Amino acid sequence: MDFPQVNNNNVSSHLDRSDIVQETAEQIMKDFGMFGVEITFSGDTNRAYDELHQQLISQITLLIERNYDLLLSVLYQVDITEREIARAELELPHYNNIEIIAHQVIVRDLKKVLLRRYFKTKDSSSESLFESIE
Repeated sequence: MDFPQVNNNNVSSHLDRSDIVQETAEQIMKDFGMFGVEITFSGDTNRAYDELHQQLISQITLLIERNYDLLLSVLYQVDITEREIARAELELPHYNNIEIIAHQVIVRDLKKVLLRRYFKTKDSSSESLFESIE
């Protein structure tokens, strides 16, 4: 497995496996759930991006209107930087600011999932190497 390269323009190419889609949805639900913000996922992997994106847009809009500090805490938890948002604004001119933030949540949590999988694969490869040496 190669080191995952995820960016704003290739997200859909990484969402082609149901297990990755499910883990990404679970990561989003976990990150938002820590702050009492409910995100759900139907399990329909073919519509996952649109489903999660629309929910995130709705929840982010509510947080902007009702509890901006909570939104900032969630975004800090997800690990989204102003720099990433600024880059996404340039790369996704057809999205408004809320759509960009929602997209960045999906991108960041997808990266978390892919990186965990990458390092898990690397760890098991290292273990196999050490076992063969013994």
